[in-house]
Amino acid sequence: MAATRTTKSKMMRKTKARRRFPSSKVVGRDATGVPHQIGASQEKGTSFDSGFLLSKLGSGKSNREYLENENVFSQGDAADAVFYIQSGKVKLNVVSKSGKEAVIAILPDDHFFGEGCLAGQPVRMATASALQRSTIVRVERQVMLGLLRRESEFAQQFLTHLLSRNIRMEADLVDHLFNSSEKRLARLLLLMANFGQESKPIPVIAKMSQETLAEMIGTTRSRVSFFLNRFRELGFIDYNGGTGMQVHSSLVSVVLHD
Repeated sequence: MAATRTTKSKMMRKTKARRRFPSSKVVGRDATGVPHQIGASQEKGTSFDSGFLLSKLGSGKSNREYLENENVFSQGDAADAVFYIQSGKVKLNVVSKSGKEAVIAILPDDHFFGEGCLAGQPVRMATASALQRSTIVRVERQVMLGLLRRESEFAQQFLTHLLSRNIRMEADLVDHLFNSSEKRLARLLLLMANFGQESKPIPVIAKMSQETLAEMIGTTRSRVSFFLNRFRELGFIDYNGGTGMQVHSSLVSVVLHD
């Protein structure tokens, strides 16, 4: 009898939550049913051919493998190179003068970072560190500028990359200003799983600490823990043996709910 009451209680919680997060049809969804505005730019051609990049760079480049949590560069370092992620993930975080820390981006493979030096940025405005074992290409500033001048096709792809990053940052700012922490967390998980973006959704995203998630959406770890537990109870996410998290497209109902 106790087990029956427990099962009924869980079913009632799920039913109430589904009423709270209705799955109504929304114009502008992609094939997964996720609205485009959740993701970044939907433009084609934002991915890079790493083979092309490396073949065009004779000198002025170096490859290195970074261990988990190892810094690529630190806030305040001289900005003299651009970096390209061949494999792995990189976290960008900033620390204020008062010591407050915030994660501003999690970048997957096939992405550039540190490109501010190309516009004359003298020092790094953020710290970049490997979230997992990562292979990263370092390209000296002058070498990268020369490549952009010589290779028009590559320059166009790089410009599209920068514009897509800018669109994503604007969307993140709007999300931070106007959405609740619960919606911000749901949107972040959907983005990490590639829902609403050009590339295919990732069934299981890599494990990430609740502290990092809290820093990314501007809330406390306890609030993140509370929302993750609720998402799991509602069937929006599942944990994959402690190594990762499976995000279901139904999580979009949290983002869409007013």
